[in-house]
Amino acid sequence: MPLTLDQAVRLGTQRAPLLDSRDAEVAASRDDAVRAGRLPDPVLSFGVANYPVTAPGAFSLRADSMTMRTVGVMQTIPSRAARQADRNAASAGVAAAQADRLALAQDLRQWIADAWIEGWAARQRLDLLQALREESDLAVRVTRARLRGGDGNAVDALAARAEQAALANRIDAATAELDRARASLARWIPEPQVDAPLAEPPDFTQLPVPVPTLQREVDRQAPMQPWQAREREAQAALDQARATLHPDWSVSLMYGQRAPRLSDMVTLQVGVSLPLFTRNRQDRAVSARQEARDAVQFAREDARRAQRESIARIAADWQGWNRQVDRDRELLLPLARDRTRVALAAYRGGGPLQPWLDARRDEIALRLDYTDALAAQARAWAALAYLLPASTLSSEHLP
Repeated sequence: MPLTLDQAVRLGTQRAPLLDSRDAEVAASRDDAVRAGRLPDPVLSFGVANYPVTAPGAFSLRADSMTMRTVGVMQTIPSRAARQADRNAASAGVAAAQADRLALAQDLRQWIADAWIEGWAARQRLDLLQALREESDLAVRVTRARLRGGDGNAVDALAARAEQAALANRIDAATAELDRARASLARWIPEPQVDAPLAEPPDFTQLPVPVPTLQREVDRQAPMQPWQAREREAQAALDQARATLHPDWSVSLMYGQRAPRLSDMVTLQVGVSLPLFTRNRQDRAVSARQEARDAVQFAREDARRAQRESIARIAADWQGWNRQVDRDRELLLPLARDRTRVALAAYRGGGPLQPWLDARRDEIALRLDYTDALAAQARAWAALAYLLPASTLSSEHLP
């Protein structure tokens, strides 16, 4: 069964190790988000307090009533703002991983489409060249017949044979190009589907999403996917810097065991950080993170403009290739074919061979240019068609 472009894209995205890698990164970021904003582990402490080291009673645990063995626990309590900022940062990390995954999925569809298009264009080139082989063989037979009949010359026979060999070289090169394209497609498509013949392509003169829509939906396209997540990360970093202006707390509880017949003691302490001198510390951090966030916002706007420019340029190329392909197919290729046939018929009727050789070379060059134009048209189509997520595209063209 022939392999369509839609099927190639669908199969390729289903078995892409690159997407599996991004899925693992998303899972890792989600695991990090679970622990974000939680209280740090408590600290267990133990030791000896008020231990005498000079006389009288040096190095004795019972000589002084103040000496005691202690065990305690301390819990640090970051401010609510700090814990919320930590959760926001983790959430931004998850969003960034998901955005990278989505952008890669969109890029991957285009890469697979390009590989399919490369194989399809190589097949078109090979078919167009092979269609000339019969006429080339006929020309060789005619020159030999005229040479044997005394009406031709050896120069024409050698020229026809050289043209036949040159066409064979071009066919071999086209065959090798097709094999290379198959090898590229095999990176994405599993066996045995990759060995199937390629089906007819979609209509490369019609986009699934109009260009004005692409210009409006620029933020949802693959090159822009990471920017919103980067902005969220920058905002989360700013929130974390601002959280340092809020005091952190700590609570510690200690139990002290003294000598026999003396009462044990409990110590409870509450600590609080004092961000009093913030001018050259916390304030500087907040200012730096705010400027970093502004830098991301400016860079995102520049990237948005660059993406709109890219869409306009690719659309202009695509429209130009549409016109060239149509002109080649409807006008130039038929004219070149007719010129070659007329020239060969004239030679068979007793005319010179050179007009046929010239027409032949021009037709071959035009056929090669035509297949190059087909490939360029299809690649420009794919560059526009796969900019948006798959769910927004027409099922007639895309998976």
